[in-house]
Amino acid sequence: MHVITFLPAAVTITAAAGQTILAAARQAGVLLESPCNGSGFCGECKVRVAPAYLSRLVRRSDACITAGLEEQGLVLACLAEVHGDITVELLAGPEAGLAILTTGNSRHVTHAPAVTKRYDAPAGCTVVEKDGRVLAQEAGDTGRACYGAVIDIGTTTLVLAIADLISGRELASVSALNPQSLHGQDVLSRIQFAAGEAGLALLYQSLAAEISRLLKTAAAQAGIDARHVYEIVYSGNTCMLHLATGVNPKSLGKYPYTPVIGGDCYLPAGDCLLAAADSAEVYLPPIISAYVGADISTGLLAVELKEQPGVSLFVDIGTNGELALANNGRISAASTAAGPAFEGMNIACGMRASLGAVEHAEITAAGQWQVTTIGQAPATGICGSGLLDIAGELVKHGVVARNGRFAPADKLPGELAGRLITIEGKPAFRVAGDVYLSQKDLRQIQLAKGAIRAGIELLLRSQGAQAAAVDRVLIAGSFGYHLRAESLLNIGLLPPEFAGKISFVGNTSKTGGMALLCSRQLRQELAQLVREIEVVELSQYDDFDRVFVNSLTY
Repeated sequence: MHVITFLPAAVTITAAAGQTILAAARQAGVLLESPCNGSGFCGECKVRVAPAYLSRLVRRSDACITAGLEEQGLVLACLAEVHGDITVELLAGPEAGLAILTTGNSRHVTHAPAVTKRYDAPAGCTVVEKDGRVLAQEAGDTGRACYGAVIDIGTTTLVLAIADLISGRELASVSALNPQSLHGQDVLSRIQFAAGEAGLALLYQSLAAEISRLLKTAAAQAGIDARHVYEIVYSGNTCMLHLATGVNPKSLGKYPYTPVIGGDCYLPAGDCLLAAADSAEVYLPPIISAYVGADISTGLLAVELKEQPGVSLFVDIGTNGELALANNGRISAASTAAGPAFEGMNIACGMRASLGAVEHAEITAAGQWQVTTIGQAPATGICGSGLLDIAGELVKHGVVARNGRFAPADKLPGELAGRLITIEGKPAFRVAGDVYLSQKDLRQIQLAKGAIRAGIELLLRSQGAQAAAVDRVLIAGSFGYHLRAESLLNIGLLPPEFAGKISFVGNTSKTGGMALLCSRQLRQELAQLVREIEVVELSQYDDFDRVFVNSLTY
């Protein structure tokens, strides 16, 4: 047995010889990000080990010392086996400076919450009721203390808001990294991780603990007692709702991809391990399909997609691209696997949208290269919005050809030509400092944006609509909100016919969930809407591969 100490928190644990640093960190309860779940290819679990301790490690693969990691005293925790007492220094935590969107378009709601309170003077108590049934009785007059919460459970981030159910006013909003992302970046990796009882329990309990922490934090900010929160709306994709309620999502990972839960139902908040009122309940909005979840249902509600005249396209861009097309009230929905590139994963200098990430780029009229980083900090990597901005500018100005290859330096003006460099024998573009975009990165962007574009093309075809007939394009989600329409058009993620029709509607998963919290009538309307939606399985199109390949070009 060997002693491992994790800095800066000075957490110490005894581990068996041959155990990896990552496994030891999980055993110790130390948060160490590993989006690929220890497969050794994402490179996100880097830790610093002093030179004196390197001899006490055995590397399972050369992957943990590539690109000069060991020269910096770094190893990949998932591939470094411990064979002696060591001290491990964690780098900046995954939440450092994390930029999370908490706002979005919202609709007018006739205020009529499901939970109400009334004071019974003769009995000297307050009765808490929900849709006519008694939830609880509280001593004294607590009628003014009636609250609810909405939690947008994203694959990467969490956003929780508390509302006054009497006035409908939002009181506080907080956000955090989804702790499950430390064990797998995308939905498929979560499904695999949760297939076993131990993995499911870990994902369920870690998420429940973080939601409870956020609930207490938001309650403190609002100056209320979390024990007076009587209803919580969970809004998230289908897999996230399974994991948030402790239901194994393995059926989502194999044909015919059937969800165990369908939403439009209630669960005791205690069963979800939440720190709310003893009688509190969790409401799950209706799910459209295995890969078009309640976050899209609530989003459609927030933007009133069914009520929009003409043809409207709703797009949530992420590791799983979710799409909905409304043609004068008739709605079709589909999903497409874009992969983790939009989260900065599988990108040489990719990172989350946190402090120091390049989030915007521009080539000025004078040909000068300019970048903006989150927090105006020195550039340390590229987040998803920056990735698409950079690619869009390079394509627009001829630095990258439509096939995704860099142009020869002698064909480019001075400053841009000077930014073309060679990394490990292959061309790359120097973005800022040591941050660069590689030829392989451009290929990852092509695959991700090609999946979204192919989904749009086939969804339009499902209703016999042409791109030119689309009246409005609504881009939802935290990632989408930080994008520029020009970049999406430049790289071909959206067809050119969409120019001038694009709007960014923000976190509609949260705002739609808030509408449900404040209106029990909207729950019935949304459930009916979801029953009417036609789910389009893109893979069933015979020419899906051809459409996808055609969508890869910039």
